[in-house]
Amino acid sequence: MPLDIRVIPCRTDNYAYLLHDPASGETALLDAPEAAPILAALKDTGWSLGQILITHHHADHVEGVEELRAATGARVLGAGEDVHRLPPLDRELAGGDSVEVGGSRGEVIEVPGHTVGHIAFHFPDSRAVFTADSLMALGCGRLFEGTAPMMWESLSRLKELPGDTLVYSGHEYTASNAKFALTIEPDNESLILRSEAIAKARSEDRPTVPALLEDELRTNPFLRADLPEVKTLLDMDGYSDADVFAEIRQRKDDF
Repeated sequence: MPLDIRVIPCRTDNYAYLLHDPASGETALLDAPEAAPILAALKDTGWSLGQILITHHHADHVEGVEELRAATGARVLGAGEDVHRLPPLDRELAGGDSVEVGGSRGEVIEVPGHTVGHIAFHFPDSRAVFTADSLMALGCGRLFEGTAPMMWESLSRLKELPGDTLVYSGHEYTASNAKFALTIEPDNESLILRSEAIAKARSEDRPTVPALLEDELRTNPFLRADLPEVKTLLDMDGYSDADVFAEIRQRKDDF
């Protein structure tokens, strides 16, 4: 049975996610930007929080951990590589490890680049991957700690997931990401249509997450750095995929 996943807007543009297994009643949280909206969602649903899964150490993803731990007694799981700068962990994780929410098994995927210890969580039975600030809707995270080749390798790993996977990312940046993406591929019909849909959703104050991976593959310039047509548009024929990704990332940084 797939997980019941709730999108929890936090702060000004963050997202947290509640993952609930209906069969067992077990519930996990994916990232903790702030406690209040998450506690409110738990009260509204009547769910009992058992685990907090952390993707990376940035404050806007962990600031609510201690208040939530105190209120619920939830166990905290995060990357062992970042144990020195995460809240105290009850379990240290590495790529290839698995986590369980009731009967649902999630795979830990290492996705360094935005930070060097960033991890993602893939729950295949729920067609869901929680990518936080690695792969975002029509974007990817800035390279605060990692390198362009490192991030390209991480995104390439995520690209291999089934196309019907839903990507749950960490921020509501999609409208601005769409404007940038159109500077890379202004004639991409799928991107034009998606940009229009995103603008409508935001005008109605609706989240643009999750996003379908197959839509990302058709429209997200950071996932398309390996395509000959994109390299031609950037006048980078013959360059490596990682070099093209680096160029796109630099253009977004300057956008």
